Amino acid sequence: MARKKQYDFFKAMEHLAANTHQAAELLAGLVRNYNAETTLITESEKIHILEKEADTIVTELTNELYDAFITPIDREDILVISERIDDILDGINGVTYLFENLVITQLRPETDVFADMIVTAVKGVHTATVEFPKFKHSKTLKSMIDEVNTIESEADRLYSRLKKDLFTNETDPLEVIKWKEIYDRLEEIINNSEDAVDIIDGMVIKNT
Repeated sequence: MARKKQYDFFKAMEHLAANTHQAAELLAGLVRNYNAETTLITESEKIHILEKEADTIVTELTNELYDAFITPIDREDILVISERIDDILDGINGVTYLFENLVITQLRPETDVFADMIVTAVKGVHTATVEFPKFKHSKTLKSMIDEVNTIESEADRLYSRLKKDLFTNETDPLEVIKWKEIYDRLEEIINNSEDAVDIIDGMVIKNT
């Protein structure tokens, strides 16, 4: 009887992070070329497909964790980082639904700046996930973690400024409600990205 090939948990996490990175790039492109009747529909569908694939990866990874006799790092650590990366992708996917369900026909200034920050943060998560299996020799892992922490601080300042402008200058209460929810979701994506790299950082310390 053929022996079952050993499941590669690191490769699965890398695949999950790659999907998330791709979704972030799609979101940024959607925002830069926003059109509620064209690009929102086409680019959102691409993100939805990535999110569904990610759910499949997480389910498969979780099942393998139940069955695996030995794992490269603690099972709980593999699960928590995978779930956090999946949270990032869920957040990106959720933004597209907000644009649709809140009937956003025009984006507010600097939404593209926020989206670009998300790309930077998620790219850092992707790189950190790729580098983690070789953390003892990686020359870029620590700098990636630091970069995501830095972009999270910058995003916090942007988030505060945009919300202050929204509450100060927007006269339509409905627009205030809509954009508060959108800004909150964008910030949550960045926060989840920082959480992901901080978890990886903790894993490095734990396994050193």
